[in-house]
Amino acid sequence: MLERLGHFVHRRRLAVLFVSAVIAILSGGYGLGVFGDMVPNGFEARGSESRHAAELADKSFAQRSPDAVIVYRSADRTVDDAGFRSSVENVLTALPDSAVTGSVDFWRSGLTELVSHDRHATYVLLNFVGGDDNAKQDSYLKIKDKLSAPGLETFRGGNTPAGYEAGDQVGKDLGMAEGLSFPVLFILLVIVFGGFVAASLPLAVGGLSILGSMAVLRIFAQFTDISVFAMSLVTIIGLAVAIDYGLFIVSRFREEMEQGRTGADAVGRTLATAGRTVAVSGITVAVAFASMSFFPFVFLKSMAYGGIAVVLLAMFFSLIALPATLALLGHRINALSLWKQRPAAAGATGFWDRLARAVMRRPILVATGAIALLLVLAAPVLRIEFGVNDARQLPDSAQGRQVYNMLEKDFPAGGAKTIDAVIQLPGAADQPEQQAALSDYTQRLIAVPGARRAEITGVGGTVARISVDYDGAAVSKPSRELLHRLEDQPRPPGSTVYFGGETATYDDTLNSLGDALPGMLLYIAVATYLLLFLAFGSVLLPLKAIAMNLLSLSATFGVLVWVFQDGHFSDLLGFQPTGNIEPNMPIMLFALIFGLSMDYEVFLLSRVREQYDKLGDPTAAVATGVQRTGRLITSAALLMCVPLAAMSSSKILTMILFGVGMVVAIVLDATVVRILLVPAIMRLLGHLSWWAPGPLRRFYDRYGIHESDGDIAAPEPDAKPELAASASV
Repeated sequence: MLERLGHFVHRRRLAVLFVSAVIAILSGGYGLGVFGDMVPNGFEARGSESRHAAELADKSFAQRSPDAVIVYRSADRTVDDAGFRSSVENVLTALPDSAVTGSVDFWRSGLTELVSHDRHATYVLLNFVGGDDNAKQDSYLKIKDKLSAPGLETFRGGNTPAGYEAGDQVGKDLGMAEGLSFPVLFILLVIVFGGFVAASLPLAVGGLSILGSMAVLRIFAQFTDISVFAMSLVTIIGLAVAIDYGLFIVSRFREEMEQGRTGADAVGRTLATAGRTVAVSGITVAVAFASMSFFPFVFLKSMAYGGIAVVLLAMFFSLIALPATLALLGHRINALSLWKQRPAAAGATGFWDRLARAVMRRPILVATGAIALLLVLAAPVLRIEFGVNDARQLPDSAQGRQVYNMLEKDFPAGGAKTIDAVIQLPGAADQPEQQAALSDYTQRLIAVPGARRAEITGVGGTVARISVDYDGAAVSKPSRELLHRLEDQPRPPGSTVYFGGETATYDDTLNSLGDALPGMLLYIAVATYLLLFLAFGSVLLPLKAIAMNLLSLSATFGVLVWVFQDGHFSDLLGFQPTGNIEPNMPIMLFALIFGLSMDYEVFLLSRVREQYDKLGDPTAAVATGVQRTGRLITSAALLMCVPLAAMSSSKILTMILFGVGMVVAIVLDATVVRILLVPAIMRLLGHLSWWAPGPLRRFYDRYGIHESDGDIAAPEPDAKPELAASASV
């Protein structure tokens, strides 16, 4: 089928390129407005108890959970100074009702927790007009520049200002990453291909894929929330996989032309071989990315939508637009070369062949050493600590981070951390029997070990709120244990209680991830196994691939714990360790790394399978497959690391962790796993690598994803293959 597609694309190459150009123009024109339709953050679980508590409180009480925390500070005056007070009150009085629904300050409320220990600073709580994060952000932007109080230092923090700062910084970091990546990538591609024309094609595929994905995300944003962080995935992963696919398609096309094929035959054979590999890889990666949609988080669902879109578009353009360009260029693909291209001699060996054979001469030693290294790197993951994503993801220069730090250090109770019990009563809260029930419930909550104070902080209709103060960090094991003790207390008769606040959000996040994780793992294992079986007709290679990926992932997570939780290299990378890792990130990295690891697995095994079908010798097939793909896989890994390394220079902690985690995973996978561990394991398996029982072999022969070229005859492996007896330590 793919070979026929190649012939069709060759015949209609001008029309295909015209349609691709139109798609790029329309996608760019529409997709560039996607940032305005995205939402900040998206790390909370939808439908959770803490989310319901917040929504119920917002509807029932005049004073909702604050959207912004504005700190006013003076070096020489205290909050008791009349000038200090009038300066702040004049600002609050001037705020328009069209943007601000309410405010709480020290002088009108008398709340002492709003004043710093030295009384030289106070904070004001604001609520904005709007039913969602985007609407609140629009309201904030209307008054952002009107919050400064004359004669006082002003710091803007809280959910909405910090979310705006994070989104704005992500946009700047993406622009910087792209600006740094494209020139470096082009130079490296010129070195890899040895010419300017060939080097430009993978970047063109990447650009088409990114523009198309931006348009897709904007369409999705009209129907559901899409996190602003999805654009980082689309930009980086889109560029990376497009370069991977372009690298394999262009390299195979040049190889086919070196062997004497021209025109439609060269394009058709390229798609029948490298195109098949790209199709299998693209579908496998997209399937892995789809696993993130199992979780009830806007952040992860957005990553799933963006990842699927950009990978499938990269695959589409690599199989349609890129072959059409190759058909148009022909031998001119080598134009503007830095050196003359020399065709490889038939049967020639090289560095990668010698390396593979050296590994396969000592397979047990190499496999043991590689696995030991990965296990050592994975060890820190056993002590991973999770924490919710808050203003600490921002750099120290951001006001949202400065406000967070001041609340923690300068104000009583770290900015009044509370666990909120939002109570739906069977009757009006002002009735005597309900008031008595609330009073009794309050006394039970304050008697719980770890609770410092409990008081009724909101009453509206049949809903009441009791806020429980406590000491220590909101995101910690002790605070979570306190929440569970509070949840165990007898509720007021006939009432329903929902617990909210930062600790409850943290608890719900971990519970939601734990509930969805088994389904995600089962899905990704079964789907990947089936796809790899259909691609290669083996019952053992998919199991080997899944096991190797899990080992590589464990090593990557161990490195992330050592760096980001423990704080190693924090000065070099430019972040302050928080002592924990946001729990959405390992899930996202698992899906991304699993998918991209399968990318390299498919690239390598496709060529090994091709050689095995020709030679019937598993050892020679592995050596030749590594020789043909080792340089490409290493080059692809290096090229993929460029934009990811650029992302590691971000000022947002989430993006730094993302970039570092992906770079570590790709380096480990392309070297330790793909070049060392896989050849060693396949040498030990021998013919067994490609074995399948009779019924499954017949199923594969009929429904498997085969090459369309008919000049390759597959050898019949023994019905009961044996392990290679000659393998030695």
